[in-house]
Amino acid sequence: MNYVALFFAGAFLCNSIPHLCAGLQGMPFPTPFAKPRGVGNSSALINFLWGGFNIGVGLYLLSNHPLAIGPNPECLALAVGAIAIGIYLAVHFGKVRQGKTGSA
Repeated sequence: MNYVALFFAGAFLCNSIPHLCAGLQGMPFPTPFAKPRGVGNSSALINFLWGGFNIGVGLYLLSNHPLAIGPNPECLALAVGAIAIGIYLAVHFGKVRQGKTGSA
């Protein structure tokens, strides 16, 4: 169970980055609350709040499942979670952005 929690901690922490960045820059960005979900843009405030929620969940999971930084299975689980969601988000938002610029 520890590895699953660390996997999701990595995923939540990675997912917080684009939302916090967009929110702090005052830029709209897709969130699960947009219409259509994950494709339409949400306001900068919603992105900041969603990014804050994601980082909070990730840190909560890490606080309940601490790990030693280094080459160990716990760090691998955290990294795999971040890489998995990172690849998914890069492909998904690449398609979303291509569709928005291609239809203009």
